[in-house]
Amino acid sequence: MAQEIVTVEDRKNSLLNRREIKAIFRGAAGKVKRVEAIEKIAGQLNVDKKNVIPITLKCETGMTDVHATFYVYENVDDAKSQLPRYRLLRTLPQEERKKLLDDEKAAKLKAKQAASTEKGSSSARGAKK
Repeated sequence: MAQEIVTVEDRKNSLLNRREIKAIFRGAAGKVKRVEAIEKIAGQLNVDKKNVIPITLKCETGMTDVHATFYVYENVDDAKSQLPRYRLLRTLPQEERKKLLDDEKAAKLKAKQAASTEKGSSSARGAKK
């Protein structure tokens, strides 16, 4: 499955410290996945695939080309501070994403329980006086 990748635009955004790549995947409509697109762009640009964030992958009705936009960062920390969290989460494998979200839910639940027990114990002390 060797699709042709045509880079339409490669712009350096010095204000946000990233490269903005617009590319066309010829004949890839319905065939290319987000992860595969990241790997192909990273290979073409000789950068680490962790630093490539897909923004859009669009197909037009009746066309077989996929128009894509990617942001390429120097390091992942810049991406984390500038982009919404879901953009970073959707590039993770499903099992890893589910584990991360479950861990965060468990931590939030523990914090909520700790806060409620602390609140309950302080109000109980006030009632005994």
